[in-house]
Amino acid sequence: MAFKVRRTSTIIDKQFQDFGQVSEEPLIKIAEILVVENPLVGRYVEDLGPYIEASPELGREMGDRLRRTLEFHGATAQSYGKAGLVGLAGEKEHANMLLSTAFANPIRELIGGEAWISSVTKVASPGTPVDVPMNSMDDVYVRSHYDTMSLFIPDSPLPDEVALIFCVATRGRLNARVGGMTREEAQSSRSR
Repeated sequence: MAFKVRRTSTIIDKQFQDFGQVSEEPLIKIAEILVVENPLVGRYVEDLGPYIEASPELGREMGDRLRRTLEFHGATAQSYGKAGLVGLAGEKEHANMLLSTAFANPIRELIGGEAWISSVTKVASPGTPVDVPMNSMDDVYVRSHYDTMSLFIPDSPLPDEVALIFCVATRGRLNARVGGMTREEAQSSRSR
């Protein structure tokens, strides 16, 4: 089974300072968006297994796009998150089936990461805003990397579409200072 991709988008946000504090290293956030035709529009299907099994194809495409964008900026990802917006003729579960571990594993293979990936899904009309939650790729408990990327897609999702969004960030929040496990501590505990 192949999903019909209707559009793709890449959004890049680069932040150099926050609250008057200039950072030596900018925070780069990248969102890759795939808008696909919803194969289940307007109908209830009990077994979503075949769609989940087909989702790695979408993950590979998205992971490759993320890898190339990171390489272009000479950066590596440190945190990630995902979101799905389902058009009004679909149900929320249609986004969840496409954002499962089967979808995410090819992305991890291409850009790295072992930690659980934060996510959010909702049924939405075109242009609905979404805050994509992100956490450290090394360990979900690295507080400095709790962040979001706020997005909207002006013309999507149409009623018969699902918009899949995967975001990465190249570092933790600017001015992060609430303590907790550091990224370096998470990496060293993982390597033991």
